[in-house]
Amino acid sequence: MKSMTGYGKSVCELPQKKVTIEIRSLNSRQLDLNLRMPSVYREKESDIRSEISKNAERGKIDFSIFIESTMEEPAATINQSLAASYHKELKKLSKHLGEKSDNLLSIVMRLPDVLKNERQELDEKEWKLVNKSIAEALQSFSKFRADEGKTLSKEFTSRIHLILEKLEGIIALDPQRAANVRERLEKNLAEAVARENVDKNRFEQELIYYLEKLDITEEKLRLKTHCDYFLKTMKEDSNGRKLGFISQEIGREINTIGSKANDAGIQKLVVEMKDELEKIKEQLLNVL
Repeated sequence: MKSMTGYGKSVCELPQKKVTIEIRSLNSRQLDLNLRMPSVYREKESDIRSEISKNAERGKIDFSIFIESTMEEPAATINQSLAASYHKELKKLSKHLGEKSDNLLSIVMRLPDVLKNERQELDEKEWKLVNKSIAEALQSFSKFRADEGKTLSKEFTSRIHLILEKLEGIIALDPQRAANVRERLEKNLAEAVARENVDKNRFEQELIYYLEKLDITEEKLRLKTHCDYFLKTMKEDSNGRKLGFISQEIGREINTIGSKANDAGIQKLVVEMKDELEKIKEQLLNVL
């Protein structure tokens, strides 16, 4: 079992720069992949997407590549002649308008083409190193998801066992329930009609019919089967959706037992089982 929540990071040290790769994910029904990277690596975007898709499968994923220059020389150069021309024209305009001309240089530096960035070409040797670092980040990301999955697995196992314990409690209370129903019906009937006027055969037939409607034998069996299947499915890969379907079936059986129970003790256990199941469903949203 793996969680859809994940984080991975790696750093690639190159001669003139440091490349940092980060990948984060949250839960999502499908793969929702967002990539941020410098333009120099843009031609490799398709390869990166393909590799992330194979590793991540599902989730809302943010993948980022950051470059930090370690060169002493600036990465950009200033077009001095153009900057001087801009400055001269702005100074004239300021004088004409009667405005202060103290801050013109900061304005000039933001004008088009003043800063020139040399276009970088992708170096295949550099890319091999960066790609290796991406693989390391993905490996770290997968480990994070697996570790989170182990935590979820322990919680699910604990809560399913609690549901099964409460089912055992229902199984123990069930035989007495039939006796209580019979006693209550006999008492109500005796109060409404003189006991000697009751047709015993007819009463037994109606009682059997009534108890059959309240019978929860099949529901108890199916609930136990679904819980066992849930525990078995947890060991499969990419099981989030499947576990979601099984939890719906578990909920259906619990609800049916509750509607048929007609017993305060069983109803209490049903409410407790529903509480455990809701906690399971909430965390299932994070399972890959």
